[in-house]
Amino acid sequence: MVFVPSYNDEALEGAARGNASQGQVAPFGTWWADYAETSAQWIEQGGPSGGEGAAFDFAVLHVRPPDSSGATSLQETIGQAAPVWFDAPSATRIPAIKAWGYPAASPFDGERMFSCQDRPGRLSVNADQPTLYRIGCTMTGGSSGGGWFAQNTDGALALVSNTSIGPADNTWLAGPRLGAEAQRVYGAVSDRFSSGGK
Repeated sequence: MVFVPSYNDEALEGAARGNASQGQVAPFGTWWADYAETSAQWIEQGGPSGGEGAAFDFAVLHVRPPDSSGATSLQETIGQAAPVWFDAPSATRIPAIKAWGYPAASPFDGERMFSCQDRPGRLSVNADQPTLYRIGCTMTGGSSGGGWFAQNTDGALALVSNTSIGPADNTWLAGPRLGAEAQRVYGAVSDRFSSGGK
């Protein structure tokens, strides 16, 4: 699995993208994931469709710098990182959430980033699990995993969710509220790769 920061940021299409330089389509290089961790709930319940386990559908990946980049970290290379807002307010107390993704199912091709912004609602898939954030959005399959951001109490954008599920008619998307379990997973990966870890 790879992460390509600012992939095709110029939104080049067709031949223009095919003839583009590495710097145009992957200006910060290709960062391979060398470790991933997710929630126990997603491992036990998650599946390719249906929404089971969606309240815990998130993962944290550790990536390594491109071999020739000389970079020390992704954050240092890009120059910034959005904070994760663990236990962000419920949907009724957030005025807007913006979801980003690379939808790949028609009419999209997975090669350009799109976004949707909406006042969030709530979606319950399982009465025994936390509710999900839900927004109106026409992004299709392929956008899964894309980040959802909202303004935190300081006014800065912070990660609050990621795309997990949506209906066949592509009218909305839903994602988990990143709470205590997401913070545990994040902490476990951070600890593993902190100095002295690994």
